[in-house]
Amino acid sequence: MYLPSQFSCTETQHACQLMRDHPFASLISVDDDGLPYVTPLPLHLLDSDGELLLLGHCAKANPHGRYLQVRPQAVVTFMGPQAYMSPNVYPDLTRVPTWNYLMVHCVVEARLVENFDGKDRMLKHLIHDHDPAYAEQWRGLGEEFQGKMMRGIQAFELKVTQLQCKLKLNQHRPESHAALYATYSGGNDNERALAAWMLRLGMNVDAQGAV
Repeated sequence: MYLPSQFSCTETQHACQLMRDHPFASLISVDDDGLPYVTPLPLHLLDSDGELLLLGHCAKANPHGRYLQVRPQAVVTFMGPQAYMSPNVYPDLTRVPTWNYLMVHCVVEARLVENFDGKDRMLKHLIHDHDPAYAEQWRGLGEEFQGKMMRGIQAFELKVTQLQCKLKLNQHRPESHAALYATYSGGNDNERALAAWMLRLGMNVDAQGAV
């Protein structure tokens, strides 16, 4: 992706935090006609001594599993909080609007998971992430029903081979930071999340008494 140096983040922990906080990603492969093929899906991030692995699945009927088998290299994108930025955060009028956002792009190498135990491992991670109370119900459904459900999905492990993290928060315009923080911290969920990231990145948001 287009990644100007002022928005490029090389700290892996920030990228991992975004992937865990915003796990609903887009998996992008190349189809048989050479066009991008996109599947939106939740992914679970595993970090083993710096090696990042994404676990997920799609429906068996979705051709994405076949595309990954034939062409294992793919791209995964995670979109974090995003919001409009008004030019009124600047002290002067010769400015234009923009959009701020946080995003992670991963180049991945896919490995299909076909066995029950591998699929079960993946599902247990996703259940723990999003609905821990459901775990007991899943265990009580019985092996026959579980097996039927497992046969209906294509699970995969996506090994991250390249990682890009873009944190676009107007870092290169410090004269806007205090007013931008004041606006975002009193806004909607996305805007408040961006305000929290401004603090996390150590941006000077108190020049005008905003904090």
